[in-house]
Amino acid sequence: MAVPHSAPIIVFDVNETLLDITTLEPLFERVFGERTMLREWFANLILYSQTMTLCGRYTPFGTLAVGTLRMVASNNHVALADSDIDELQARMSNMPAHADVLPALNRLRDAGFRLVTLSNSASGASPSPLERAGLATFFERSFSVEAVGKFKPAPETYQSVSQALNVGLADLLLVACHQWDTAGAQAAGCFGALLTRPYNAPLLIDEMPVPDLMAPELGALAEQIIQRWSGRA
Repeated sequence: MAVPHSAPIIVFDVNETLLDITTLEPLFERVFGERTMLREWFANLILYSQTMTLCGRYTPFGTLAVGTLRMVASNNHVALADSDIDELQARMSNMPAHADVLPALNRLRDAGFRLVTLSNSASGASPSPLERAGLATFFERSFSVEAVGKFKPAPETYQSVSQALNVGLADLLLVACHQWDTAGAQAAGCFGALLTRPYNAPLLIDEMPVPDLMAPELGALAEQIIQRWSGRA
């Protein structure tokens, strides 16, 4: 099935959008006594990734993840062992796909959409996290922000994808479960589709870009995409 020439290339965020970060919870429960500490760590990881970019600095996302874990542990007067760091890195490399991902990707691919990814995580040796999760074959390219040395939502991150694919920014649809990501993509000139997974409700205030599409589950979001750009489900 072919989609119209005007249909965008779908650019998927990876961490939490496709891959399930809740599989890191056992580490946080063991170290901090609270699974919900995962959210404090992840929020700080995103905060400081954006801070690095605003300061004109860059370090790989995995290195920042470890440093953020050490910071959160220090703030909570918790001593970390080297084995805790090893476990974080191992779990981050082996996150499974959310249950709704595989059917939605199959649906979009069968409908004729081109699919790529754009991640804050640095590229690495094979097997990649997407390969381990059984998702890599769905995507024609996997992009990392390391190419521009800036983290999302810096406009250069989305621009690098459009340049590599030789298309305009208006030819890209960014799918993410973080509104800071969809808003950044929209500000750069892309379409934005927000997946409202748990802990990722939209920020509905004036001047915040409203996502072009929004759904709580990836299958429903995929159907919205198909209806909008192919006119059939």
